[in-house]
Amino acid sequence: MSETYPALPPLQTGIRGRCPRCGQGHLFKGFLKMAPRCEACGLDYSFADPADGPAFFVMIFACIPSAALAVWLEVNYNASLLTQLFVTGPFMLLTCIPPLRPLKGWLVASQYFYKAEQGQLVRRSENT
Repeated sequence: MSETYPALPPLQTGIRGRCPRCGQGHLFKGFLKMAPRCEACGLDYSFADPADGPAFFVMIFACIPSAALAVWLEVNYNASLLTQLFVTGPFMLLTCIPPLRPLKGWLVASQYFYKAEQGQLVRRSENT
């Protein structure tokens, strides 16, 4: 009972949090917690290890602009701590937390699509 599945683009399945093999089942059990397997096709998600990838991308593309906003407010307007808290705080939360799940889904789907796995050392024989 071996079914063949079409190759689904990682961006399409990952951003939506769907199974990278069938595109139907859910990838996540909670906000960022991976489900053990797909409820539609049974794909075991134990291969998935996005590690700190989503956090890295969020830091680069969201946290740095948030910090730049805080510095800009301080330099140009000498903003009080309360102003910083109410302006920079929500900006940081809104730009850092929502992209984590789609980025993690995209990285997991990319690992499946490109068959990424742990690198291995290759031993060379003496005859070559």
